[in-house]
Amino acid sequence: MMSQEIERKFMLGRFPEQEIREGYLQFISRKEIDQTYLALSKGEEIRIRKLSENGEAEYTHTFKKGNGLSREEIEYAISEPIYSQLLAQSGKTPLKKTRTTVVAGELHYDIDEYRPQFDLTVVEVEFPDEASAHRFAAPDWFGREVGSEEEYRNKKLWRSLQDNPAAGSSLSVAIGGDSQANDSK
Repeated sequence: MMSQEIERKFMLGRFPEQEIREGYLQFISRKEIDQTYLALSKGEEIRIRKLSENGEAEYTHTFKKGNGLSREEIEYAISEPIYSQLLAQSGKTPLKKTRTTVVAGELHYDIDEYRPQFDLTVVEVEFPDEASAHRFAAPDWFGREVGSEEEYRNKKLWRSLQDNPAAGSSLSVAIGGDSQANDSK
């Protein structure tokens, strides 16, 4: 069944340790994610993921359609052998990120750190509907909104790795590692 994904994405100049320590944010989980695209077009994507947490791994296959604030999504679990076979057949380098999920009130924030491949940290906020997304006022620890900027999309980062897998961290400056951009709201 297809679901609707409604989210906004912002830069982060720093990980919100102080907000967690002070209780403004509640830590939920931290996962290592390896993400590989099997097919990409302007408005559609098919990807596989390995999500690792505390020595356990789960694997997913996802289809997304659309661009912008709201997109259609179908995601389901796959087995490790199917994931491994698809990854091997693709011959591609996975995009790696650490996802920390925190909660503030009723909102879940997914903080993605793309190190060591890129010097980039972003936060995504998912919403139940578009009206909630439009009403959302970003807290002070968020940087500028980048959800509509192509260079901050996972598929753009992943494509740059395929062009030059060894140069991921050096590409970070061109793709968003500029500390001034990360620190601005």
